[in-house]
Amino acid sequence: MNFRRSQDTQLWLAQSDFDDNLEMIPLGSAEDADDDYVVPNELPILPVRNTVLFPGMVIPVTVGRQKSIKLVKKAYKGNRIIGVVAQSNQQKDEPTAEDLYRLGTVAYIIKMISLPDGNITIIIQGKKRFEIEEYLQEEPFLTATVRQIDDHFPNPNKKESKALIQSVKESAYKIMRLNPEIPQEARIALDNIESPTFLIHFLSANTNADVAEKQKLLESLEGAKQATMLLEHMMREIQLLELKREIQTKASSDIDQQQRDYFLRQQIKVLQDELGMESPDRDLEEIRMKAARKKWPDAVRMHFERELSKLQRINPMAPEYPVTMNYIELMVDLPWGEYSKDNFDLKRAQKILDTDHFGLEKVKERIVEYLAVLKLKAERASEASSKHSESMKAPILCLYGPPGVGKTSLGRSVAKALGRKYIRMALGGVHDEAEIRGHRKTYIGAMPGKVLQNIKKADTSNPVFILDEIDKVSSDFRGDPSAALLEVLDPEQNSTFMDNYLDVEYDLSKVLFIATANSLDTIHPALRDRMEIIDITGYTVEEKIQIAKKYLFPKQRREHGLGPKDLSIDDKAIQRIIEGYTRESGVRNLEQKVGALVRKIAKSVAMGEEYTKNIKVADIPKLLGAEIFDRDLYAEDEVAGVVTGLAWTQVGGEILFIESSLSRGKGSLTLSGQLGDVMKESAITALSYLKAHADEFGIDYRVFGSYDLHIHIPAGAVPKDGPSAGITMLTSIASIYTQRRVKPYLAMTGEITLRGKVLPVGGIKEKILAANRAGVRDIIMCSKNRKDVEEINQDYIKGLTIHYVDTVNQVLDIALLPEQVSRPMKFVFPEEKELEKSY
Repeated sequence: MNFRRSQDTQLWLAQSDFDDNLEMIPLGSAEDADDDYVVPNELPILPVRNTVLFPGMVIPVTVGRQKSIKLVKKAYKGNRIIGVVAQSNQQKDEPTAEDLYRLGTVAYIIKMISLPDGNITIIIQGKKRFEIEEYLQEEPFLTATVRQIDDHFPNPNKKESKALIQSVKESAYKIMRLNPEIPQEARIALDNIESPTFLIHFLSANTNADVAEKQKLLESLEGAKQATMLLEHMMREIQLLELKREIQTKASSDIDQQQRDYFLRQQIKVLQDELGMESPDRDLEEIRMKAARKKWPDAVRMHFERELSKLQRINPMAPEYPVTMNYIELMVDLPWGEYSKDNFDLKRAQKILDTDHFGLEKVKERIVEYLAVLKLKAERASEASSKHSESMKAPILCLYGPPGVGKTSLGRSVAKALGRKYIRMALGGVHDEAEIRGHRKTYIGAMPGKVLQNIKKADTSNPVFILDEIDKVSSDFRGDPSAALLEVLDPEQNSTFMDNYLDVEYDLSKVLFIATANSLDTIHPALRDRMEIIDITGYTVEEKIQIAKKYLFPKQRREHGLGPKDLSIDDKAIQRIIEGYTRESGVRNLEQKVGALVRKIAKSVAMGEEYTKNIKVADIPKLLGAEIFDRDLYAEDEVAGVVTGLAWTQVGGEILFIESSLSRGKGSLTLSGQLGDVMKESAITALSYLKAHADEFGIDYRVFGSYDLHIHIPAGAVPKDGPSAGITMLTSIASIYTQRRVKPYLAMTGEITLRGKVLPVGGIKEKILAANRAGVRDIIMCSKNRKDVEEINQDYIKGLTIHYVDTVNQVLDIALLPEQVSRPMKFVFPEEKELEKSY
């Protein structure tokens, strides 16, 4: 209860929190309110917030709302009778009928004072309680029909009534004694109240309760019931004051930190209750309710109970409290044993995969196989009615291929086909093991690993989890993330995955992990062994045309604000872009070029200029400029020693040129073009073989000692290495020494030995695609690579002639034409005598 002395009078007044600048005034003859007062059938309704008016109470109210000002002015000119009703919604600035309680108090306006700021202060006296039956109007202010409610208090002469009134008074006196802020003179004011009804209303108005609790007191129609509820509130207040007094009594100069914290916590708790704020106990109760719904293993549940019990013993102000709270919240937020239902409609899954991605048949087939097995196992388990039947562990797939072929976006299509949540985790540049396994929770700023963070975000334990760029994981002094991924991606271990922060086992076996990589060489061997590698190579020109037509062009047109009627493109024009402006395995660069083309058209549309709605082949140079690549660049056959080779890179297959030249000298060998050790050895091997078999190829042996050989591979800023340039080196050297022409539109790949054998190499599909893009017509490779070619879609090798060889003689028979170049080099040798003297 709050009491204070009025500075205008020496009477004691009750004070409550009312709407805008509220104070109490002297009670005067408030107790003498008319008992026989009759409430009118219709009343203007004045909404107030943060207070409840009780019969007999005299209070000032500052009115600031326009509706309320109109109501007060009109009532003051009339009978000065209004209905005062508390707001149920305290935050509403302009309350409607739905925001008010149904029961209020009739008030008589004693005085109205106009304030300089335009507001009005009125002094009102409560008369009788009433109940709103029906609202008649809302403008210009609320008006309602009401029903009067009379006070019903039992006969005060009865023993029960006397005991109840006496208990209420004694409780009020006790509060005054316990609260040093209430002066002793307040007892005199309380002694002067004789009416039991007014006493209950007076104490109800001054009790430390919120609006909702005071409204319940007002709505207690029976006086005995209201007095009983009031007594309960007062007893709680007495207990709190006694506890406060006890704590203050124990406090002394040597009070320890624990007692001080306890006192502060009690005060904070009271303040939180008053302000309606959530207390730590309420937070713990919500966590306990969440935990009751979790499908935890017994060991995890026991661990959680121990942590929760420990949290309850920690001081909320202690530094370790938020650490433990965050840990417990993570445990209840993780989706333990919660799985989304898989969609086993295989035809639907196949349709989604075909719609979202063109080609990629191997991946689609593997996903449909996985779905089919899951479906059969689910049907078998249903027939057997076995709740403990073993569910299939999700495979660990690794989509391996050059950039821009759709590896990452394929994961989203897989999630869509399965009906699962989709998560993507970028591993490029990750070098801290804690990003996978998490930190120990004892460290400052500790967090769970990104695996569990994403599982929590997905809210299910079987999402499709994309591990993007797994080949770009690095390591340093903070650990090796690749080693941490071993447990995550091992089907035999990830059912008991242990995150350092969580510190209990979590089942990841139902997660469908799909990793993406551009290169397998940089992946940890043990990690690679745990994944099922699915090779996604580049696209042919025909496939790129379909991808651009069905996906890239409509997407770019939509993103640039154009519609199908605004712009279209011919297949031939798309082919011109592919062949003249891009040279890649994927379609990322193609999409950029298509975007540039559409952007040009969008500019013309925005500026109202004329433009071509249907783009044809002839329009491409006008929109994109001159072609970047020349298909006939690699058909040069008039220069000896220039041979086209095929190479594999992380971005797909590429063609490279090997150039050889001779100059007068002493037979030295020069290699340039930033070659690796393997390619240098291939060049030395090729030259040694040619020297050993010079007679077979019609080469004068004296040329090897009289001329220096220089072998160069253009693009010297790019490092080059690999065991596939042996026959290309040999052909280049043989061509420069014999001055024979190289067959046009020819490329080759393969390694050689000193015995003249041709060895098989890898990356055949990528190399064939690169040759196809470059306009090559003939390819030479080892006969043992025939099996690799047979696995390739025949559309990829359409228009190509592949020559399978076993020896270098077969290579040279195919690669070198019988005739020499148009301007062959003339070799000049010293006289025989001079040559003998030199020896």
